[in-house]
Amino acid sequence: MTSALATASDTVRLDLWLWAARFYKTRALAKHAIETGKVEVGGQRAKASRSVRIGDALKVGRGEEVFLVEVRGLSDNRGPANVAQQLYLESEASRLQREQTRALRMAERNGYRAPETKPDKRARRLIRALGDIDAM
Repeated sequence: MTSALATASDTVRLDLWLWAARFYKTRALAKHAIETGKVEVGGQRAKASRSVRIGDALKVGRGEEVFLVEVRGLSDNRGPANVAQQLYLESEASRLQREQTRALRMAERNGYRAPETKPDKRARRLIRALGDIDAM
């Protein structure tokens, strides 16, 4: 297929579609995610060569985020982000869940403050001593 958007009767490989829809940066990353079970089609694990059709329901895990999407268009070319977003429709529940988990991660990080300077000689010795309790 060489067209940017395919017709409803056509199919596209799953790894190629995930790459074109910009879920993964490379086809190799998309294939690896499929092989490790981070992508499901219709609630079942799939192979990278599986054909994707319009109307298929996908569950895509990327890092700590999970997307529940429905395929709305087919493409085997990676284009601009606004074109890629037209290839799928994310469910409202999925979007809300991702926003909630993102807010929770942000709240957990708020308590941590990185040091403003490098540790001095005394602090480095204390840090090294943490590995060996008897050294203190």
